[in-house]
Amino acid sequence: MNPQLKRYYIFLGASLVFSIGLQIGLSALGVPWFISIGLVMAIFILLPMIMRRRQMSKMGSYGSDSGTGGGFFGMGSQGGSGGVRYVCLVCNNKHKGGTCPRCGSKMQRADF
Repeated sequence: MNPQLKRYYIFLGASLVFSIGLQIGLSALGVPWFISIGLVMAIFILLPMIMRRRQMSKMGSYGSDSGTGGGFFGMGSQGGSGGVRYVCLVCNNKHKGGTCPRCGSKMQRADF
């Protein structure tokens, strides 16, 4: 099993046990059941959301304007190149456009 998934399941089980314990404790103090259930449900929903936000912030500047950090290609994998570059299959020239500026060929491959 994936260690992150295992850790998430452990955290989810621990938050469930904490929520049930809190429910029992609040009922022992005389808090009405509808208030305690609402509080427990809020905690049970908010704790995983806080955990997910903390994990996303560890990934870097996820969702920022710079476009680096997180996502499918890792953190800053483009190296500041600013986009996809192409390599001409005829003359092996690296360029950014649809046609090669050196030979005019449209035969190209993407270079990430």
